[in-house]
Amino acid sequence: MTSAAQTEAPFKIRRSPTSYVMPALASILLALLGVWLVVNFIKGPAYFFTIFFIGLTLGAVYALVSLGYTLVYGILELINFAHGDVFMLGGLLSATMIVSVFHLSDNPSVGSLVLAIVVSLVVAMAACGAINAIVEIVAYRPLRGSPRVAPLITAIGASFILEDIAIAWKGPRYVTVPQVLPHGQVFSISGVTYTWEKLIVIIVTVPVLVALMWLVQRTRQGKAMRATAQDREAAAMMGINVNATISFTFALAGALAGAGALLYALYFSQIRYDTGFQLGLIAFTAAVLGGIGNLPGAVLGSLAIGFIQAFNEGLTWQSPGSDWTQSIVFSILILILVFRPEGLLGERTPEGG
Repeated sequence: MTSAAQTEAPFKIRRSPTSYVMPALASILLALLGVWLVVNFIKGPAYFFTIFFIGLTLGAVYALVSLGYTLVYGILELINFAHGDVFMLGGLLSATMIVSVFHLSDNPSVGSLVLAIVVSLVVAMAACGAINAIVEIVAYRPLRGSPRVAPLITAIGASFILEDIAIAWKGPRYVTVPQVLPHGQVFSISGVTYTWEKLIVIIVTVPVLVALMWLVQRTRQGKAMRATAQDREAAAMMGINVNATISFTFALAGALAGAGALLYALYFSQIRYDTGFQLGLIAFTAAVLGGIGNLPGAVLGSLAIGFIQAFNEGLTWQSPGSDWTQSIVFSILILILVFRPEGLLGERTPEGG
């Protein structure tokens, strides 16, 4: 007698042609990108590494902002579109501190520059943290049990409100910051020059990122954040103050945006009311690329976007004066959302039924 296992036809999962074509296309594009980078490296190694360091600096600034998106999404599954405008307010505040409080001009003394950076960093992080926490309490907390579209629309509304505040405060024009960062070389090897303004960005960024990782992984508050992100109801049953933990997460995300805002104002020397919207979208793309909700992924995605921007704008492949950076960045966002929504370091999880 034939068993059911023997008589039953084997079940085979049939894969669609798209599942074969898209990885092949992605591999071809990556191969072409690799060839293009190698060709540019051979043409001018010194210039290639100069552009590489610019990308590293941009990625460091983007990382501070994208981590804010990741922290908030990880705990609430909310895309805080007002986050970029919190960053913008921090940049305007930093510019005000540098110009009106410390009265720095081009090429200040080392002592006055260090004092201005440290104080402005603390003030910007504290102010942006408070603004972000207030936005959470006023705009998001009352809608916590509502459908996801409600807080999403509220986030967009909060973004416009913060932009209007910036216009009322500083007007629509750019607020400029003097070239206070030193531009002298740190080292020069075989024509590759690394300058102080890039190193200062890294010097400020790395300790902030390390402190964040330590806080989330090692402290009691970090454990409360991770527990709340995993299951809010279970965390509340274990005695965790969920509201306070969420507010702390928003404050922490805002503080990171404040740090990034100071570095942006110092490095790019100008900022205005709509800067946060554009940079916020870039940072959000970086968070999605790395795996939104994943802290190392946000850093990886930010570095990738920074290198993409630097190589696109610095290496030769396009006509002079054209700028495809935004098109490339947002095309990456679309492709990631369509074909790998969990990002580079994220894990694919089944949808709850």
